[in-house]
Parts: sequence; structure tokens; C-alpha cells
Amino acid sequence: MLNNLGADLPASLVVFLVALPLSLGIAAASGAPVMAGLIAAAVGGIVAGSLGGSALQVSGPAAGLTVVVAGLVDQFGWQVTCAITAAAGVVQLLLGLSRVGRAALAVSPVVVKAMLAGIGITIVLQQVQVLLGGQPEDSALANIAALPAAVVALELQAFLLGGTVVAVLLGWKYLPRPVRRVPGPLAAVALGTALSVLLAADVERISFSGSIFDAVALPSLPEDNWRGVALAVVTVALIASIESLLSAVAVDKMQNGPRTNFNRELVGQGSANMVSGMLGGLPVTGVIVRSATNVEAGAASRTSAVLHGVWILVFSALFAWLIQLIPMAVLAGLLVVIGARLVKLADIKTSRRTGDLLVYVTTLGCVVFLNLLEGVLIGLALAAACVLWRILRAPMQVHEPAMPSAPWRVTIAGSCSFFALPRLNHVLHSLPEGREVVVELNADYLDHSFREALLAWQGQYCALGGSVVLEEHGTTAFRDAADCTPERQEPREFPLPPRASWQPDPAAAPGAPSGAAAAAAVGGQTAAADAAGNDDGGEPPLRSILLGIDKYHRRYADKVRPLVQDLANGQNPDTLFIACVDSRVNPNLLTSSGPGDLLTLRNIGNVVSSDASVDSALSFAVHGLSVDSIVVCGHSNCGAMKAVLADAEGAGSPSLGSGFDAWLDHARPSHRELASGHPVARAAAAAGYGKLDQLSMVNVALQLRKLEEHPAAGPALAEGRIEAIGLFYDIATARAVLVTPDGIERLAPAPEASDAGRAGQEQPVA
Repeated sequence: MLNNLGADLPASLVVFLVALPLSLGIAAASGAPVMAGLIAAAVGGIVAGSLGGSALQVSGPAAGLTVVVAGLVDQFGWQVTCAITAAAGVVQLLLGLSRVGRAALAVSPVVVKAMLAGIGITIVLQQVQVLLGGQPEDSALANIAALPAAVVALELQAFLLGGTVVAVLLGWKYLPRPVRRVPGPLAAVALGTALSVLLAADVERISFSGSIFDAVALPSLPEDNWRGVALAVVTVALIASIESLLSAVAVDKMQNGPRTNFNRELVGQGSANMVSGMLGGLPVTGVIVRSATNVEAGAASRTSAVLHGVWILVFSALFAWLIQLIPMAVLAGLLVVIGARLVKLADIKTSRRTGDLLVYVTTLGCVVFLNLLEGVLIGLALAAACVLWRILRAPMQVHEPAMPSAPWRVTIAGSCSFFALPRLNHVLHSLPEGREVVVELNADYLDHSFREALLAWQGQYCALGGSVVLEEHGTTAFRDAADCTPERQEPREFPLPPRASWQPDPAAAPGAPSGAAAAAAVGGQTAAADAAGNDDGGEPPLRSILLGIDKYHRRYADKVRPLVQDLANGQNPDTLFIACVDSRVNPNLLTSSGPGDLLTLRNIGNVVSSDASVDSALSFAVHGLSVDSIVVCGHSNCGAMKAVLADAEGAGSPSLGSGFDAWLDHARPSHRELASGHPVARAAAAAGYGKLDQLSMVNVALQLRKLEEHPAAGPALAEGRIEAIGLFYDIATARAVLVTPDGIERLAPAPEASDAGRAGQEQPVA
């Protein structure tokens, strides 16, 4: 602990000077003996500092428990309140040993911020009475009601002393930096006390007898109302725990040292409260004001917090007579500023911006005008209700078609549970009868009751002459809600599923829109679709494309637009991606890239040739767009490689025309490399790949070599202006493999797959 004494010693002195007046003020506001605040400060520094899980957090009496302690002192007396503090420490200790420290953080931050703001307002209302020379009332309403009478009966000396403290604290940040090295609260209290000694000798001051050791008093058990005591114990334990853990989180964000062990922090806080309660001290929590001061003062370890407790103990034992010179009005001025600073305008703006203003205002009002525990519980209940509403509220909307012959659309998103059935019933029954309807379901959660209600409506609607098609776009499959326990599924990102998996089959889907309606849905391109020439009742290929475009416009165009607006006048891709024309290979999907990222060159067999199309693409990429890299990507079960292999083994290549056969000449050297035992082939064989996929990988390696000899790419590669890599996409496992001149390298763990699965289905072409 002494390794960082050079940093911790001066930091501890700064924290001590800040903690001393704050501890006295909090004790006075709590209705407790003044020395109880110093006992709690010393114990919090020494015990919590030694045993806690946060290296730089400083503990002591906190304003957040002022209202609670004041109520307990008024209801049970001081010694029973000490017993409640000790018992709350036991509860905290058990929570820490039970390793539930992080669970205490499962409290809405807006409730905590509103609680602190409510405490701050309550403190201000109480201490304004003292500042005016009167006595605080029992409740916020009583303090507000007594305010006019207190203004009329103003005690000028007390008001001026307290006002001086307020003015000093508010203006302290504007003073020169050398002056501000002295903590503002200490300077304000010292100035106010000095003025009172010189100008107001008869003002009311702090009074006690003896030193801090004389103030030590054992707690006593209550004679009755054990239920109230138990509730008080839980209240103090929970509030002290939450405030300590939230303070520790804030401290972690302020420094780069070790993170807080939350369970150990609860053990440390509980131990400190047990000791403080047994010695006659206030409840102890982690305090953000002192902790922030500790960090800013350059503390390096928990030694600073421990030493600050030692300094408070020494000062209270040797210089207690100085404390009795402090006027109550001076402490009241200090507490008014402390309370006002608990109400943060930034928290109100944040709650308004995030939709939590109702929770904030309700919690604050209940804390001020009811009590702290009821206010927090009401705030938590309201916050939970708001979360439940937001999670379970499924957005639903009816979209009237732009053309009379087009189908109506109903969009349903979010969590589709029985909570959403009233809204679902209202939306579905707003549709006109006898129309064609498309229901787009984009659910992340769907239970059996929702599915049952939707299917029941579908059957009823179709029975009355209408037709309904259900489209699924979400993470939860509609069919899974029939027999499975509903679960919230992991979100699925792009890629979109193949069209065959989501477009309706007119022959198999009862209630599907007619061809005319489907055509209207995609802009009425009936003639164009019919020109595709399908008379067998199946979905025409062009119609399939048009339906896909319609879905794109409805669901994705608005999301894509912000991504492509900056690309409207030019492109700046960083990579030329040379891939096979195979429809199963999607370069953007494979590289997690979007519009404008890849310049794609596709041909049969992903070859680099002297063909004009390849030459022009390479020249444009290297000289026109200055790409940084070139990727050559082959794939499993490649039709081009299959044709090369069959021709080389005498089986004959597929009869696809002379042009196809001539093009294969660019890939035939790869078979010769395979036959000669190319290192890539050996590595692929060792990894379990068949001869066809070995040839595809060798072909990738050979095309990389041809890039080095190409007049457009070769010089750039030699000069290091461009990098080139090879990839092999295994379709069966949806994994990519890196192809190097000397072998292959897996880029991700490969899932288990059978050889048959890896081999894939026979494809006639690439």
C-alpha cells in the first residue's frame, strides 16, 4: 500500500479538507450528533478504503441518505438508528458474499438521478429555514408552507453568514487556479466562521461535549415496531449499496487503473456500516464528490482513502474545539449548495431526450412529497412499466395501395405477444372486406397466441372473399410459434434470403394475390412479365425480379439511401474483387461490404486473362480508381473447374459452345499445376478437400501469379502500391479460406461438414 505514497499522501490531505465540512453538514442535516458525521467519515475512509473493491473510491456519510436518516432519528431515536445502520451493514456484507454485486446495478439510472435530485430539493427546503434563522420542519410541504413566515422573521446575521458561504461556493470556480487549490467547501466554511467570530458572536453554533472518542456510543435495540425497523434496515442497505456501486462505476470512468470488484465493494461498504453503526456513526456510502476529488488530486491507490480517514480521526481528536466555532447557518449555506447541485439540468435534458421525463418527474415528486423509499419504489415500478410497454408494443400499420388493383399492406414489427392482440385486432379489422392483403411480419419475438389470432383472422378474411399472403422478414419464424416455446431470436443481418424462400408460390399458397394484383404491386408491369413467356402457372422469372424490386422499395430503399447519397457523383472503391460468375458467390456478403466498397469483375472460373474485358477492368481499377488491393476468389464445386477436370481426364467438357470451350483455355494450366503436385493442392488434400476443390484453389494461386505478370497490375504489385490475396469460398460451410502461393490458411473455425455436404450438388456451369 505504501508503494504510491508520494501520490497518495498529498491526495489524502486534499480529500480530508473536502470531507471535513461535508461530514459536519450532513450530520447536522440528518438530525444526528455532529460527531457522528466525523465517525462515519473516519470509518468509511479506513474500513471501506481497506476492504472495498474500488481502488480510488472514498467513502463516508453521503447526502443521499440524509432524508432517510433524519426520518429514522425522528421515529426511533439516535441509538436505534445506529443499530439499523449496523444491521444494514450486515445485509450489505451478505449481498457481497452472495456475489450479487452487479445485480444491484439493475436499477434504472433515471430513477437514481431523480432520487438524488429529490433528496437535493428536500435538503434545500430544510436548510433554507436554518439559513433564515429558523428551524426546519418535518416535511417538504411543511417547509414550503413555513417559508413566508421565515422570511418575515428573518435573522439577518444568520442569513448573511449563510449567504456568504453560498456566494463563495458559487464563485469559487471563477477564482485564479492557485487560489482554487484550497477546496471550496473548506474555504467557505472557514471564511463564514471567521466572520461570525468577528461580527456575530451570538449566532447559533455547533455544540457537543468532548472529542470524537467521547461521542462513541453503542447502539440499542428498539422496544417495539420491529417491522418498521426491518424495513428501515433494507432501505438503508439498498440505497447505500446502489449509491456506492453507481459511484464506483463513475470513478472507473474517470481513471484508467484497476476496475471495481463490485462484490468486494459491497463487502467493504457493509463492513464499514457495521463498524460505524456500532460506534455511533452515520451510514457510510461511496461518495462521488470525495472520490472525484481523490482522482483529480492524483491518488494512485486505496492508501489515499485510508489516510484521509486517519486525518479526520486525528483532527477530531485534537482540534474538536475548532469545530464548535462553526455557526449552524454556515453549514446550512454549505448544504443548500450541495443540495442544489444534486439537481442537474443535464439529467433533466437527458431524460426528456430519451423519453424518461415522466419517470424522472414522478420519482422526484414522490421522493420530495412522500418519502425516499416510496418514491424510489414508485419510480422503479413506473420505469419497469415503461420498459415493458416499449418492449411489448408491436408497431402495426395499414398501408392503403396507391392503385385500386394493388393489394393492401399491413406491416407488423417488434415483439408479437398476447399483449399486442388488442392492437392487432383493431388494425386488421380496419381493412376493407374482399381485398387482397399482404401482411409483412418483422418480428423478433412471436408467441402462440399471436400466431393463432393472426391465422384465425386470415381464415375469416379469406372466407369472406378476400385473400391474405404472409411475408416474414424478422428473426423469429412464424411456424416456430405453433409448437415451440417462444424465444427472442438473435437478430439476423444482411444477407437477404434467396427469393425462392420468401416469394409465394401461386400454385401452393391459398389466398395469394392474383397475377394482376401482384403486377399492380410492382407497378403494373403485366405486359413485361407476360413477355417472359411462362405458361405453366409458375412464377415468371421477370415477375420474380419485379417482386424483389417491390420488396426492396418497400423495406430497404429508405435504409440504403443514406449510404449511397455520397456516392451519387462518383465512386472510390478500395478493392478489385475478381470472382466467378457463379450465382452462389456474393462478394459483398463475403467481405461484409456495402455500396461503393468493391469494384467487382466476374467471369467464368475467376481467371486473369488477356481478354479486353479483363484488361480494361484491371487498368480502370489500378490507374483510374487507384485501388489498394486485388482479391481473386474461387469457390467450391465450380462448374468451370469441373469442365476442365472432365476434359483433362478424357470425359469431355459440357457442350456449351465453342466460346465456352475457348474460355476454358485460361484455366487449363491450373490442371497441369494440380497434376504436378502444386503446394496448394497438397495442403488442400491434407485439409480434406476433394480433387475438384483442390483444382479451384490451385487456379486461384495461378491467377495471383498471372496478376504479377499483367501489364496493368504487375508494376503496382512489384512497387507495393497494391496487395493481392487469394480466397476460396466453401459454399457448403459458408466459410472462406485464404489461398497463398504455398498453401491454404483457414480464416475461421470450420463447422463440421460431411464430405458429401462439402462436395455440393452437381452444377453444369460455373
